[in-house]
Amino acid sequence: MSTVVKAMERKITKVGNSLGITLPQEVLDHLKVKQGDEIQFRLEADGKVIISKHAPIDYSILDDFGQDFVDGLKDLFENYDNTLRNLAKK
Repeated sequence: MSTVVKAMERKITKVGNSLGITLPQEVLDHLKVKQGDEIQFRLEADGKVIISKHAPIDYSILDDFGQDFVDGLKDLFENYDNTLRNLAKK
């Protein structure tokens, strides 16, 4: 169980044809993100949404393997990352 350091609220606003929220600078600092960085959303069964900085996978350790194998792993991680994470929790 995680400890809540601070709670904040934001309103959902119209952004073009979509809906969106802005993130306060304090949240950006906490996530250690800046404009252009990617963030990841994990939707949990209890309705919570976990936001974290997206950490790209470093594939350089696979340089000694064949390219087909590396491409297969990349495809696996890019398409089934959440599934694999959920399986690892069980």
